[in-house]
This record gives sequence, C-alpha cells and structure tokens, in this order.
Amino acid sequence: MTSPRALLFDLDGVLVDSRRCIENIWKKWAAARGRNPAPFIAVCHGRRISETIAQVAPELDAKAEAAALDQMEEVETDGVEPVPGARELVAGLAEGTWAVVTSGSRKVATLRLTHVGLPIPRVFITAEDVRRGKPDPEGYLLAATRLGVEPKECVVIEDSPPGVAAGKSAGMSVIAVATAQPRAALSGAGNVIPSLSELLKVLSGVPSNRS
Repeated sequence: MTSPRALLFDLDGVLVDSRRCIENIWKKWAAARGRNPAPFIAVCHGRRISETIAQVAPELDAKAEAAALDQMEEVETDGVEPVPGARELVAGLAEGTWAVVTSGSRKVATLRLTHVGLPIPRVFITAEDVRRGKPDPEGYLLAATRLGVEPKECVVIEDSPPGVAAGKSAGMSVIAVATAQPRAALSGAGNVIPSLSELLKVLSGVPSNRS
C-alpha cells in the first residue's frame, strides 16, 4: 500500500469497543416504546442515530428520538472499553497526521475517548459537523480538508459496511478491522485485518513519533 500522509479512524469498533454499550442503550430505548430492538441494532453500527431511526421506523420523529438516545449515551460508559492496541497506536502517531470521524455526537464521542484514556485529536469529525452521515463520504472529506491532505493520501480505518462505503466514496484507501462484522461484509475494503494490532503491518511510512 502507498505510504499515507494521514490515518482517518472511525471511533466505535475501531479505537473504542462500545458495541455492548450501544446495543444495551438501543434495547432500553426500544423497551420503553414497546418496540423490538433487533431491526435497529442490525443497522445502527456505523450510522448516525437519526438515520437509523429514519431507515427502520420512518413513522417516528427521528430528531426527537435521536435526542433521547443521545441523552442516554452521553452518560453511559458501562460496556465501553479500549480496543487492544489503540492507545499504543495513537500514541505513536505524529500530531496532525490522524483524525477521528465518527457517526456519534461530539459529547458521546468525547466521553468514550476520555473514558478509555485516548486523546482527543486535533481533527475530530462528529455527527454535528456533517449534513449527511456514513455511507456518505462528507465526514471523511471534511477530515482530509482540515488536515490539509488530499483524499488519495488518506487511509480510512473502519469496521462497518457504511463506513467502508464512505471511505471508498471519498476516494481513499480503506482498511477494515473485522472485529464485529464478518469479513464478507467488509469485502469492499482494500484490506481486511483481524485486529487493530495488525494495522501497521499493512502500512508503510506512516508519520510517527517513534524513533
């Protein structure tokens, strides 16, 4: 793979393991409304909350329900853990050569990064920064612009089909981490790796703080 100038990380499932936390919140929300959580959980990973609701239950007020779910996520850390290798990887990257692009809100994303002991990057794209969430490429293109690099010089690290599609649509190389999705669901990525610890093995010349 060509040496990238920037790494653009998804958050949930890539740097932070929040799958159990997210699914428990959807279950609580659905139970309070007498709904089956399964259809929401099936498509929520990698998407903005409002877009998940609009897709699964268009009869609901997506904005109001997303606000309710956000309020639940903004205070919940049970089930949020660092992905093995995330702290060491991020600590070794040079300032201004990486970003986080997440479908979550800024408050939720900040809570999760802080909870697991990861730094808030200088370029931090959250749901509030874009008009359209993944699989639209807007978030990744915005991150590249703010880092001052061309899309073709970026590598996206994702774990969900919507995120992989967003990175590809942005004209970027995509590496998928198959920790939550089967490899077949991530086949659109240029590389699929089993864990984050394998990332540097498929990259060359990543700007770092390491000697």
